[in-house]
Amino acid sequence: MTGRDGGIVVVNPTTGYELGFYPYATPEAIDRVLDDAWASQWPRSRVEDRVAAIGRLGDVPVERREPLAALITLEMGKPIRQARAEIDKCVTACRYYGGELPGILWPDTFDIDGDTAMVRVVPIGVVFAILPWNYPWWQVIRAMLPAIAAGNTVVLKHAESVTGSAMGVEDVFQEAFGAGVQTIVVDGSTASDIIGDSRVAAVTFTGSDRVGALVASRAGAALKKCVLELGGSDPFVVLADADVPAAAAAAVKSRFLNNGQSCIAAKRLLVHRDVHDAFVHELVPHVRELRVGDPAEETTEVGPLARQDLRDSLSEQRARALAAGGRVIAQADAPESAQGAWFSPSIVEVDRKDSVLLSDETFGPLGALTTGADDEELIALANSSRYGLSSSVWSTDRDHASSVSDRVQAGAVFINTISATDPRLPTGGIKASGYGRELGTWGVHELANIQTLRIRKS
Repeated sequence: MTGRDGGIVVVNPTTGYELGFYPYATPEAIDRVLDDAWASQWPRSRVEDRVAAIGRLGDVPVERREPLAALITLEMGKPIRQARAEIDKCVTACRYYGGELPGILWPDTFDIDGDTAMVRVVPIGVVFAILPWNYPWWQVIRAMLPAIAAGNTVVLKHAESVTGSAMGVEDVFQEAFGAGVQTIVVDGSTASDIIGDSRVAAVTFTGSDRVGALVASRAGAALKKCVLELGGSDPFVVLADADVPAAAAAAVKSRFLNNGQSCIAAKRLLVHRDVHDAFVHELVPHVRELRVGDPAEETTEVGPLARQDLRDSLSEQRARALAAGGRVIAQADAPESAQGAWFSPSIVEVDRKDSVLLSDETFGPLGALTTGADDEELIALANSSRYGLSSSVWSTDRDHASSVSDRVQAGAVFINTISATDPRLPTGGIKASGYGRELGTWGVHELANIQTLRIRKS
C-alpha cells in the first residue's frame, strides 16, 4: 500500500505490483454514510430478523469462498489454504451467533420487593470499527458481528492495504442485512474526526498500541465507549516436564501462522533450561522445513509480509537483536526478490533479558527464544512484557501447568495448545494489549446498552 493524492494504492506484497487505486471518500460522502447509519431502522429490528440476517451472512462466504480467499492472498500475502480457513472461520462465527443470539439477548428478570425488574440488552447506535489488515475477513466478523447482533449499525474503516477486501465485506453484509453496515475509505486524520462525530456512539479498534492510545484518547475526549484489541508479545512457556516434541511443533505453527502476522502468535519462547537442548533439537528442523514461497501455491506455508515497510521494521529488529548478542538458531530461506516483502522465517536465541525481541512486539516471522532456571524465572519472563494478550503453557502435569498459568498476566491462557480465537469465547487483553472483549456473549454485551427496567407492582 502506498499513498497517492486523493486516495491509496494497494500493492501485491508478493510481487510489488499495483493491484488498484481507491479514492478517499469526500466529506459529503462521509456525511451521507453517517446520516444513513444514524437513521437506519436496523437497530429497531426484531431479534428474529437479526438471526435470519446472520444466517444469510453465513451463507454468502460459503458461496464465494474461492474469490474471497484469493483476494486476501493477493492483498496481504496470506497462503491460500490459510485464506480459505479464514473464510471458513467466519462462517463458523455466523452459525454460532445465528443459533445462540436469542439466548444471549434474552433479558434477565428479577423480583425486587414485589416489583418486576429486568436487565435487557439494547443497541447503543452507530459503532465505528477501525480494523487491521492481517485477517481481512475474520477481524471484521469478530469485531462487527457481535455489535450488529446487539442491534447496532456499523461503519467500517478497514486497513488501507486491504481495501479491495473491505469493499467485498460491504457487499456481503449489504446482501445479507440490507442495511446497517457501510464501508468508508479514509485516512487516519479523517478517522479521528469521525470518532468525535455526534452520530457515533462507540468505537472498536484493533491494531498497534501506539495507534490504540490515540483512538482511546479521541474516544475518551468525546466520552464514548471504546474497545481496544492491541498488540501482543505472547509468551510460550515450556516447563521442565513438557512434552518437548509436541511443544516444539506447536511453537513453530503458532509463530509462523499467517506469515507470523498475528497478535496472539507465540512470539517469545521461554524454555526451562533443563529441556533447552531437547527443545532446540526438535525446533530447528520444523523451522528449516517450512515451505516459503508464492502464497497462491497450495503447498506454501509462509508467504511475504503484508507490506515492505513491515519487512523493513522487522529486519531492523532482527539486526538490533543480533548486534546485542543474539544468534539465529533456526531459519527457512525466503525467495530473493527486490519487489516483494520477503523475510526469512527465523528464531533468534537471546541471553539478554532486555533484548528488543523480548521487549517489543515482532509482527512477522521472527521469534525469540530464551531460557529460565525454574518456574519462578519463567513466570517473571512471561510477565516482563508490557503486553498481556494471550499465552501458552506446556507441561504433561495439568496441575503444574495450571499453577503456572494462574500467575501469567494475560487475557487468555492456553495449556498444551496454541492460542486461538473461538466465537464462543471472549478475546481481548490487559496492560498495553488493550481492554474490552470481543466474541461470545461478552462481545455482544460490550457494545450494547445493558439497560435496567423496573416496573412498580400494582
